[in-house]
Formats: sequence, C-alpha cells, structure tokens
Amino acid sequence: MPTVSAHVALTIAQHIDHVFGVMGNGNAYLLDALEKQTDATFTAVRHEQGAVVAADAHFRASGRIAAATSTYGAGFTNTLTALAEAVQAHVPLVLIVGDEPTSGPRPWDVDQVALASAVGARTYTTGRADAAATTVIAIEHALTYRVPVVLAIPYDVAALEAGPVPEAPAPRISAPLAPRGEFAEGMLTEIADALRTAKRPLLLAGRGAWLAGAGDALGELAEATGALTASTALGRGVFPDTRYDLGVTGGFGADGAMALVREADVAVVFGAALNQFTMRFGELFAPGTRVFQVDVAPAATHAHVSGFVRGDARVVASELVTRLAGRQNSGEPAPTGTDTPTNGPAATQSSGVAAAPWRESVDVAAARAYDDADEFATDGRLDPRAAARRLAELLPTDRVVVSDGGHFIGWANMYWPIASPDRMMMVGTAFQSIGQGWPSVVGATRARPESTVVLTSGDGGGLMAIADLESAVRAAAGHGIAVIWNDAAYGAEVNLYGLKGLAEGPMLIPEVDFAAFAGAVGAEGVVVRSLADLDRLRDWNDEDPMSRRFLVLDLRISGKVIAPYQQEIIRVNS
Repeated sequence: MPTVSAHVALTIAQHIDHVFGVMGNGNAYLLDALEKQTDATFTAVRHEQGAVVAADAHFRASGRIAAATSTYGAGFTNTLTALAEAVQAHVPLVLIVGDEPTSGPRPWDVDQVALASAVGARTYTTGRADAAATTVIAIEHALTYRVPVVLAIPYDVAALEAGPVPEAPAPRISAPLAPRGEFAEGMLTEIADALRTAKRPLLLAGRGAWLAGAGDALGELAEATGALTASTALGRGVFPDTRYDLGVTGGFGADGAMALVREADVAVVFGAALNQFTMRFGELFAPGTRVFQVDVAPAATHAHVSGFVRGDARVVASELVTRLAGRQNSGEPAPTGTDTPTNGPAATQSSGVAAAPWRESVDVAAARAYDDADEFATDGRLDPRAAARRLAELLPTDRVVVSDGGHFIGWANMYWPIASPDRMMMVGTAFQSIGQGWPSVVGATRARPESTVVLTSGDGGGLMAIADLESAVRAAAGHGIAVIWNDAAYGAEVNLYGLKGLAEGPMLIPEVDFAAFAGAVGAEGVVVRSLADLDRLRDWNDEDPMSRRFLVLDLRISGKVIAPYQQEIIRVNS
C-alpha cells in the first residue's frame, strides 16, 4: 500500500521532472518512492544548500519548476541561505523536507515553519489523508506567486500507509496580468503619447519581461517608436534586435552607453525593479527624463518613476504597439501641447522627408564597447579585463553562464555576450550572498543538457561551496567549464573596506590551487597565468564531449584592478 511519502513523490512527479537533494532520515522514504515508483530524475548533491541552489538554477535556465529535498533539523537549516536567495529572486521551487513528528519536537528539531517564514517562504505540511492534495497546493502556490515553498513531511507520518494515490488536479496558474487599476487606461494613453512625441525614447527591460515572454512585443514597440533599448543584468538579450541595444545598464554598463541613456527624454521600463545597482544609485536617468514603469508589483518601485502601470510586460507592450499603430493609421494629429513627432514610422520633418530616429543617428556599437586592457596588471598578475575579453572569444557559443557572487561578477557581465536572459544567471546576488556557484552548474546542466554550462566564480565563493565541486563535475562531465577568478582575497571587501584602512588580514585568502581541486574529483584543471594558457580552452572545444573532462580554469588575476561597478559603490560609500 502506498505511503504518505509515496503520495508526495508520485504527485510531485506528475508536475516536476527534476529533484535535487541530500538523503537523510527525514526524506529517506520520499527518495525511495521517487527512485522506485516515478520517472522523475533525482540528482544527489553534497550539501543541502546546493539542493535548493540547483533547483533555483534549473528554473532560471529553463522556466520549468524543480524540487529540492533535505532531511529535518540540521539538513533544513543548511538550506536557509539558498532559500532566502530564491525568495528575493522570485524563483518558484518546492523544497520537500522531513520535519518533527506530530507528537512534538525532539532535541535535534527546530521550528522549521518559523525559520522558513523568517526568510519569506511559506510551509505546507502533509497529513495522512491529504498528502497528494497538499503537494498540488504547494506547487500551485510556488508557480502563482513565483516563490519557493517548503513542503514538510512529519517524521512519524512519512512511512504511514495512505491508500491508493488519488488523481490530483493540475495546479491552477493565473493568466497574464492585464493592465489594472483605476487609472491604468489613462496611463497607457499617456505612455503611448509620450513615446509618440519623444525625440529620444528608450526602452529598458528586466528579467520580469523575459518571464512574461515579452521579447517579441518589446521588439515591435522599439521598432514602432525608433527607441534605443537596454536591459538590466538579469534581462540581457531580451530585445530581439541587437543593432540598437545599449546592453546592460547600471554599474556593468559601458560609459558611452550610459551617457546615451542619460540623453533619453522618455524611458519606459518593463519588468525591472530598478534597484540601486541598475539605477547607478540614482544617476542612470537625467533629471529631466520622464520615466514610466510597467510591472506586476502593486506600485512603482523607484522614486524616479513618474507613471506606473501594473500589468504583464508582454500584454502592456502589445497594447502600446496597438495604440501607436491606431493613432498613426488614423492620421490623427498629435495631442495638443506636444512637439511634432521626430521618430517612428509616421514621423516627418517640415519638408515632408522622413526624419531619422534617434537610434539611427548614434553609433550604438561604439557606445557599448568597453576599454581594452594590457595582459598584465601593475603587480604582474593577469588583468581580469584582458582575460575576460579573451574568454569571450574562446567560450562555446551555445553556453549557459551561471555566476556566483563577488567582486568578479563585473567581468562576465561586461565582456561576455549573452543570447538571452535564461543563458546568464546570477544566483546569490539577490540576497547578496556568495558560495552558490558550483551547485548552480548542476541545476543548469539538468535544465539545458545540450549546452555547455560555464561557471564564473571567485576564489572565496568557490571555496565556500567546494563540497559541490564534485556534484558539478559529475553532472556536467564533458559539457562544463568553471572560470575561477583567483585573486587570493575577498575582493569586494578589500575594495570597499581595505581602502578605508580596515585590517586586511581577514579579507585575504592563501592562494588556493583550484586546478588541483579539479583533478581530485576527476576534472581537468589548468592554472592560467597568461592569456596563452587559455589556449587549452580552444583545444577543449574541439574535443569529443564524450571523452573530454569538465574543465576548471584557475585564473591567477590581479586584485589591483577594480571593476567599474565596485568603483561606483566605493564612491557612494565614501
């Protein structure tokens, strides 16, 4: 007779393909049922945090929800940092955990419901009679609200017989959010009119626009308005036409591109929260720029926003395209009190000759270019900018990049082109944490097995998550690459606090040989002290994926080169 754990496993498997976890007393019966009675794929990791990170990365790389699992007590508490990251990043996943028995806590139990709630995750607890239904509700909650959910199985309930598994209904997912609010209609008209009459329009999109499937609609809107486009770090590649795209905004942005953003007279932001980093601490837009925001949040998320529409990015972008086409096709004059349109398909000069849109009058490619750098920095170690540029030339085109947190995050975001937002993810930055890089490889590889997964990590975060180096190597095998930016320090802390005169001893790390770590778990490790050493990556690309090994590039870089985004933070903190 199926147990409560089997009810959970069989129901999970109807809606989720991949489960990541560490086995323990609290989830042993669940994993037994998953392995013996379902088609779901279970991938073991070596640390419970890694289970949640892998499920998180799986969703970011594919848009498909995954599950993680751990035991109770210490196993559950190990997941909390990763759980908090998923909450902050709005990533849906289900964390299935053992829990204290219904008779009450034992000495090794903790109040898991309170701990999950403290980081923003809701807990659903299964009973003997409702395990399947509760599992569906948990999945539904995660997908509807884009948050991680904890599904708890009390220890004394897990192995109880629960009868035949009922046919559980599919989770109900809300339809895309149509523009709503008392003033939404008027605001849509105002945005359309502002775009129609703008001389220098800009469209900015974030990860929310990608999740809404708004790429094509935003491309149509950019074409209809002649707007330049840009994206947040998590929205890179969302616009289909790269000819007029300024790239990433904020501290990762090129100086020329950010100067053009400040020239915009109208900016419409889709699916981006406009955090302090995207906004360059309030300096992204010029004071005179009219900024409109479209988001599913209840209200505008930044003080610079002068007009807000709550709605799905794709729905609103399509509506704006329709409104612009309707006014142009009808031949109606521009609203009273506005300038003559100077952009877009219907724009004309007084002579009747079509005026060039702003985006065609500037050199976009030159504006988004970054400065070159010599091979070596002043201390004789490899300059990370030169290494990043060379890596961009050598990395496989079909790649998914997963990034840990730390000072080094600027280099990949600045120098490595990204095809779409689901091919570049920064797991840890939402919660300002490090040490989630290696298990991100596991989740991304399971989500995109056809692509090469590239990890970019610092030595500090790489060491913090070193337990799952083995997991990454095992999962990605001949399809994985890790780039470790090894400056023998917690670089962000050195840059922010060492410059203030604080003791640097705690900020430094004895130089670690990550290439040797790689060899210990069956990967190939290469110490990179010059650009010529990166030629091994070129040769690796030409080898048969079935016979080559996971490749770890241990870049011995200079800590003297400070990323521009860090220089920006230093200025603010000073």
